[in-house]
Amino acid sequence: MSDNHHASTHDAHAAPSHSSFKKVILLVVLLAVPVVVVGSLIRYYKAQDSAAPASMSEEAVAARIQKVGTLQLGAPKHELRTGEDVFKAQCTTCHTAGLVGAPKFADAAAWAPRIATGFDALLNSALNGKGNMTKQGGAAFSDYEIARTVVYMTNASGAKFAEPKAPEAAETPAAK
Repeated sequence: MSDNHHASTHDAHAAPSHSSFKKVILLVVLLAVPVVVVGSLIRYYKAQDSAAPASMSEEAVAARIQKVGTLQLGAPKHELRTGEDVFKAQCTTCHTAGLVGAPKFADAAAWAPRIATGFDALLNSALNGKGNMTKQGGAAFSDYEIARTVVYMTNASGAKFAEPKAPEAAETPAAK
């Protein structure tokens, strides 16, 4: 049974075959290609670094990392607006057209029952909202500016309310 062993079969395994040679070449290429690629990338980036000192100057770095915006806590300081300015900026949308039950600007008949409630009641409604009107009509004005607007709107409809007194500037510790 073991006589079937031929000499020619044994000799074929003794010498390296053509396919073994291909495997070695393939292995060498697969190892050499990444080394060449990495080496090329290193040379490329070193060449870029030598040309980059201008982009690394303090001014260039500061320009790249500059602030995009700022955050300010507290109320911004601005010049107080007149009643007419606030009316034009916020109230005119509803009060000029009489939208959602708002009395129209300078409509004495519509404003008369409201004026009869007094300035304080009208100011309270303007500051805190009433009916379809949200607080301050949805804006963010000072109470003083809203009070001036109430006087402007009601006086245009026949009221005789006095302009509210301007708020006093807050005393600073140095002024005491």
